[in-house]
Amino acid sequence: MFVAVVGTFFAGLIGVTLALFAGFYRGAIDNLISRFVDIWISFPPILLSIVLMAVLGTGLTKVALAIILVDWTRFCRVIRGEVFNIRERDFILAARAIALGNLRIIVKEVFPNIVPLLTVLVTLEMGIAIIVEAILSFVGLSVEASVPAWGQMIALGRLYIHQAWWIMVFPMMCIITSVLGLNLLGDGLREVLDPRLKVLGMK
Repeated sequence: MFVAVVGTFFAGLIGVTLALFAGFYRGAIDNLISRFVDIWISFPPILLSIVLMAVLGTGLTKVALAIILVDWTRFCRVIRGEVFNIRERDFILAARAIALGNLRIIVKEVFPNIVPLLTVLVTLEMGIAIIVEAILSFVGLSVEASVPAWGQMIALGRLYIHQAWWIMVFPMMCIITSVLGLNLLGDGLREVLDPRLKVLGMK
């Protein structure tokens, strides 16, 4: 869970910051960021994670860093599209009319309106981070052998599947339960935080 929380937090911090500037300012800034994102996501995420771990070495910090370097593009692409839509709404035009600066508009007006979507995205990315860490530990590229990890348990359990099936099945169930729980948590938080869903629920 340490890897999921830390990796998702910093990946979100990088991705959302770039997305806010790209979606709000557009033009050359958007083109530069978007092209870099396009190039970065052209690498298969799992393969890129394996390559990064082979270069960085093992350890929880290195796994978190690999997840940050892989997952920030998802935040950037999704949030950028939402910022594009928010930028054209009437309350943004009203903020410009009263001479609010661009940075203040981004912080006070744009960011609060992406929080519901960002909440769902964070929980989804935490689930993806758990799966990525499990894959890396399964192939021996995550943490040291002395550190317990679900992927390592699955790798060990497959050797004894006919004698002790639970060694492999229980870690798999933990991964499934964790990812499903995070997805449900994200859906619930969005219903609480998104005012549009509240209005629809009242009708």
